[in-house]
Amino acid sequence: MAWLLVVVAGLLETGFAVCLKLSHGFTRLWPTIAFCLFALGSFGLLTLSLKKLDIGPAYAVWTGIGAAGTAIYGMAFLGDIVSTLKVVSISLVVTGVIGLQLSGSAH
Repeated sequence: MAWLLVVVAGLLETGFAVCLKLSHGFTRLWPTIAFCLFALGSFGLLTLSLKKLDIGPAYAVWTGIGAAGTAIYGMAFLGDIVSTLKVVSISLVVTGVIGLQLSGSAH
């Protein structure tokens, strides 16, 4: 269950990163509100998961999901440049996240 919280928190991190861009420096109301909600949810779920998980693997999985998700979203919906090197690098991040998740120990 704790790892599920980390995964959802990582997806919410993608949401808050995207909303941060869409807020244009917190000058747009709805993306700013969405950023706050996604950030609170992400940090809240990560905090709950850390009651059961080691900090290193949990934090790495959380940031990896957020980074990979944000990069994929940017390429798919925000016009970010797609390149072979980016796709390979995202694949390596995802592979690392899976490895860290499998190596994580519960208390």
